[in-house]
Parts: sequence; structure tokens; C-alpha cells
Amino acid sequence: MPQKQINGFNIDINDEGYMTNHAQWNREVAAALAQEAGITLTDAHWRVLGFIDKDFKEKGVVAGMRRMNKVGGIPTKELYALFPDGPIKKAAKIAGYPKPASCV
Repeated sequence: MPQKQINGFNIDINDEGYMTNHAQWNREVAAALAQEAGITLTDAHWRVLGFIDKDFKEKGVVAGMRRMNKVGGIPTKELYALFPDGPIKKAAKIAGYPKPASCV
């Protein structure tokens, strides 16, 4: 399994760059992963990441767009503004979770 050093931390990743061990995730890792994607995390980003974390722990999967809208209360336009070009995939990666099954 590949490893990557990011912001002084070694993390296990898969071939697509998604973390495979969420226990290695922390806010510093998230900030560095976001920076790699060209994103500077704000409170609005942390709200999305927090929802993903909470929902994953309850459901065992990364929430899709519909669930983010209806349960998380995060509108689609806001998700695309915060995480351009594939908001669910980018947010899941930054949150330290696997690529959502609904994303190709």
C-alpha cells in the first residue's frame, strides 16, 4: 500500500490518493490535502467536512449529493463553490475518507 508524506505526517493512500486509514487524519493533514487541490479551508469547508465525518461514522459510507443537500442542509451550489469540479470526491478526499461509490 502506498504511503505519502504530507505536512510532516505519513499517511496510507490508495492508487487514487484517497486515505485508507482514517486514524491518520487530522486537521493539518486535511489542510495540506486541500492545498494540493487548490483549496484554502474556511469555516464553510469545515462544516462540510464535519458533516461527512459525522455521517460516515453513522452510515459507513460517504454521503452523496442528495444526502448532503437534504440531511446536511448544504446546497449543491455551495458545494460546487467550495469544492469545484467534483465536490463530493474532493470533500471526501480532504476529509480522509474513501472515494464515494457514486463517483466515477
